[in-house]
Amino acid sequence: MLDVRRSAQRPTTSTPWLTSRHSFSFGPFYDPANVAFAELVAHNDDLVAPGTGYDTHPHADLEIVTWVVQGTLRHEDSQGRSGLVRPGLAQLMSAGRGIRHSERSAEPAAAAPTRFVQMWLRPDESGLDPSYAQHDVSAQLRPDTLVPLVSGTPAVDAPVRIHTRDTALHVARPTPGAGVPLPDAPRLHLYVVRGSVDLEGAGRLEEGDAARLTAEGSRRLHGLDGAEVLVWQLP
Repeated sequence: MLDVRRSAQRPTTSTPWLTSRHSFSFGPFYDPANVAFAELVAHNDDLVAPGTGYDTHPHADLEIVTWVVQGTLRHEDSQGRSGLVRPGLAQLMSAGRGIRHSERSAEPAAAAPTRFVQMWLRPDESGLDPSYAQHDVSAQLRPDTLVPLVSGTPAVDAPVRIHTRDTALHVARPTPGAGVPLPDAPRLHLYVVRGSVDLEGAGRLEEGDAARLTAEGSRRLHGLDGAEVLVWQLP
């Protein structure tokens, strides 16, 4: 089965400092038919004004993956970790039995907003020790290559390990030529971060569009215009 969700269909949270577009039920937006896709329970595309962001708040029993698209995000948490997350870095915070953290744009006032995609998954076990990891994959980001970012399956070797088995996140930058073969998995979630692509069986997908696939088999993704796509393989 193939389910395409267009960018315009997604609910949006708007404040003076934030524009957050949600792929699933989130915050005040609740749709009982759209609360998750396999273990993926949140998939938000955020624009945060320079010098602002999410103040310290708690999480528990979530695997939180962040992919920065533009700008710089400053992370600080109750485990004493802090750092800057920029494009090309795969970041994972495992909330475990409980952690508090903040995420704020580290850009100067005159800069463009910081944009990042944040994805939440359910871990296999509750009450784990909180942990944090990030890895720079910039050197691996070549056209027409499916680059693993995080993985919870031995079948996919990724620099960051997630506590959700049979899952993996890849990033692809397909071109109009040969394109990129997608993983053969029970479920796939594709999100067009920028540009546009042609997905076999679905046609053209624009920036902000998503596709959910629930049938195993071979499909290819072809770029049309400066494309970058996040691909989750899911159980």
